[in-house]
Amino acid sequence: MPNDLSPTARALRALEVLQARPGTTAGELAARLGVTERAARRYVGILREAGIPVESARGPYGGYRLGRGTRLPPVHFTQSEALGLVMAVLAGRPAADGADDLVGTALGKVVKALPESVGRQAALLREYAAAAPDPYAVRPDPAVTGELVAAVAARRRVSVTYRGESGDEWEAEVDPWSVVVRHGRWYLLCHSHRAGAIRTYRVDRVRAVRPTAHAFAPPEDLDPVAVLAENLGLGWAFPTRVVFAAPLTEVAPWIQPPMGRLEPSGDGCVLVGSTRNPAMYAQEWLARVPFAFRVEGGQELRAAVAELGARFTAAATDQP
Repeated sequence: MPNDLSPTARALRALEVLQARPGTTAGELAARLGVTERAARRYVGILREAGIPVESARGPYGGYRLGRGTRLPPVHFTQSEALGLVMAVLAGRPAADGADDLVGTALGKVVKALPESVGRQAALLREYAAAAPDPYAVRPDPAVTGELVAAVAARRRVSVTYRGESGDEWEAEVDPWSVVVRHGRWYLLCHSHRAGAIRTYRVDRVRAVRPTAHAFAPPEDLDPVAVLAENLGLGWAFPTRVVFAAPLTEVAPWIQPPMGRLEPSGDGCVLVGSTRNPAMYAQEWLARVPFAFRVEGGQELRAAVAELGARFTAAATDQP
């Protein structure tokens, strides 16, 4: 902590530490405040003089903790914390700079509640910083998202009403493993009992969530982000199969998980997966890979690659 803080400021910081970490010892409190243990005990005394019950216990499991029923003051932000909060909100949700946005109104209330010395720069940042909207970001219903997260935490199976890309709706019982945010979109990673397999559902397409009486246990050592990325490359309408002449170890850094599964094949490797957009697969993904490849399937991807190649060839000719 800065050395020029007043005893009152350090006492408030001590209160925050005890609130977040009950059982903090005098040594731990001193380390967090940047003072001696004797000084840390003095700040605990200041809190007690202010009427805040701070209990202490000796022994290996002892330390300081706030008494039961203690009513704590509002959350305190440093100027850096306030600026970081505004920056994080604007980076993740550019529309939050508008007064009619749900997150924007909540952020405005937080900024207005800050002391003038802390909130001045945060208010200026929110007013004058501009954020470009992400055209691919989709915001799900906060209530639906909250219900799914609660089910994940409780490890409770739920029944969801889901609307597919075509507009059709269906019911499915799922074991919700995790809610993952990826490139501005929210996904539910789950085991679908309807499909009998892992599924990734867009949370913005979940219309309703109903709890069931069934509990579940998620896979051990689950990496939700990795499993989601791998699963996004499977189950789409158009199959893909791309053969590379280079070894797998050289090609692998250029392959994103949604492109499919990369496997060794002779002296080279083969990429097997599926896509819903062959043109995007060819233009944005395959075109970036700096190795010779041959598209063996499917026909839609072969046609997209041929069209892209023809466009590039025409662009390099001397004739208008």
